[in-house]
Amino acid sequence: MSINATFFAQMVVFFILVMFTMKLVWPPIAKALDERAQKIADGLAAADKAKAELTSANKRVEDELAKSRNETASRLADAERRAQAIVEEAKAKATEEGNKIVAAAKVEAEQQTVKAREALREQVAALAVKGAEQILRKEVNAGVHADLLGRLKTEL
Repeated sequence: MSINATFFAQMVVFFILVMFTMKLVWPPIAKALDERAQKIADGLAAADKAKAELTSANKRVEDELAKSRNETASRLADAERRAQAIVEEAKAKATEEGNKIVAAAKVEAEQQTVKAREALREQVAALAVKGAEQILRKEVNAGVHADLLGRLKTEL
């Protein structure tokens, strides 16, 4: 055998091996590689989708938190306004009640002053009558001299 025949025989065997590999070995390997590439692509797509959903969920959570904070702040402001209004109303009622009490006290003091003046006038009139009795040394009749005693009370 010569080098040319050996070389030719090796080429024929190599060609048969390539044909055998292309027909029987290569299709399952290519199919397995394609399936693996598809699984990897599906996994990456699912990861991207999950990342997008996570971002969307985080945005919704932040929006809800902001809405909740705003609502809470609004409710607190309303409560403070109501409390302030209640305090102002209570102050107004207390002031009004105090004014009523002061007015009633003034009226009562005025009445007591009038009563005290009347009592003092009567006492002064009685003292004047007693003084006049002692000066005249006789009894002054209150019924007879009622007009005179009335004028004396009004003058005092």
